[in-house]
Amino acid sequence: MSRAVLVDLTRCIGCRSCQVACKSWNDNPAEQTKCLGAYDNPPSFSADTWTVVQFNEVEQADRLQWVFAKRQCMHCEHPGCVAVCTVGALTKTPEGPVVYEASRCIGCRYCQYGCPFGVPSFEWDKPLGLIRKCTFCVDRAEEGYETACVKACPTDALTMGTRHEMISEAHRRINARPHKYHGHIYGEKEAGGTSWLYISPVPFEELGFPMLDGEPMDYASSVIMNATPVTLAAAVGVLSGLYWLTKKKSQAAEEEG
Repeated sequence: MSRAVLVDLTRCIGCRSCQVACKSWNDNPAEQTKCLGAYDNPPSFSADTWTVVQFNEVEQADRLQWVFAKRQCMHCEHPGCVAVCTVGALTKTPEGPVVYEASRCIGCRYCQYGCPFGVPSFEWDKPLGLIRKCTFCVDRAEEGYETACVKACPTDALTMGTRHEMISEAHRRINARPHKYHGHIYGEKEAGGTSWLYISPVPFEELGFPMLDGEPMDYASSVIMNATPVTLAAAVGVLSGLYWLTKKKSQAAEEEG
């Protein structure tokens, strides 16, 4: 049964324990990102940072407040990255994780274009770089453990269970305290549904979450990929035609000369 994580942004305190746990479990080195003269949290995903915690200052009830948001691979139900991968390096497992097989990857980076969340990151600093991203701790799941980030969260902002259970729990919390939550579960339907689900005190567009409809991303990506061979064939045809015309003109000019 597909597993999922519910992220309750009203409980997140921005401590970054999830980020530290992710790096520790996956042996990913720390990164320093210089921002306005000071070193700050990495602002985006990279080959070594698979979890980021966004700090959002928003207005609520006529006052400013902080809303912290943990972000990572969403492990979509219908992942666009899987649909665009031409060599099967990315696959969606029945248990939920979207896993990556480095030995199959050819470095085309189509997955980066197929992901609406900007997750897959390339190892630009290596001659033969690979794609890197959150694995949903598939190795821990195989041993019956929850993800490292869920385990490390000190405020229970992250809750893990089946996707059905997490959606039901999200609805329960929203219905029990409608004044506390914005009445929407992000990830329940976006992009065809995701394995990471969010509830928030403010609308998600205020937090910079991509505003997506319920159209599965693998459909749109498949359309693009199916069109790619036709586009390439047309481009080759046009270029061949231009080459032939140029060559004929050169031959004619030589004959006249």
